[in-house]
Amino acid sequence: MARIATEQSSTWLDVDPWEAIQKEYQPTALVLDHFEHEINVVQQGIATEGGERKVVRIVLLAGADLIQTMSTPGVWSQEDLDHILGKYGVFIVERTGTDIDDALATLAPWRHNIWVIPQLIQNDVSSTKIRLFLKREMSVRYLVPAPVIKQYIEDHGLYEDDGASSSIHEKGKEVLAQAAAGSSTSG
Repeated sequence: MARIATEQSSTWLDVDPWEAIQKEYQPTALVLDHFEHEINVVQQGIATEGGERKVVRIVLLAGADLIQTMSTPGVWSQEDLDHILGKYGVFIVERTGTDIDDALATLAPWRHNIWVIPQLIQNDVSSTKIRLFLKREMSVRYLVPAPVIKQYIEDHGLYEDDGASSSIHEKGKEVLAQAAAGSSTSG
């Protein structure tokens, strides 16, 4: 869905399906390590306008709700927090209803590596709300790019409550795996 949402609306965003097509859950620290290696070692950085390659800094982009879980004792290991926030850092997108100040107070040891992106326009659209709207057969038009609705959600019956044994998450992984297999064989 993210790939469809960005391919027609952005010239600078790219979506990589690596994490989503893994058979098992991948810890955030491992995902960041993967992209650090792929971008800066395998690809030797990114191409600049002048044609040379430049090593880039990998940083986690997260909503304030995720950061709030990082400040909750017992949810994240100290080792993972050190690795994610110490080595990579994070851009936090403020979200309505999340107390970012409390979360940041607990994450003070890494404050130099945490940047908050203020929410200038209130927008509380989330994947949870999209799923709820669709489950209630309510329209998500104008909340989700039209190609995502047609080319992904509707065509794959992603959020339909059909009583099938596979969950929404499993359906999504199946579709991503098929899409990744198709794109790797067509290129």
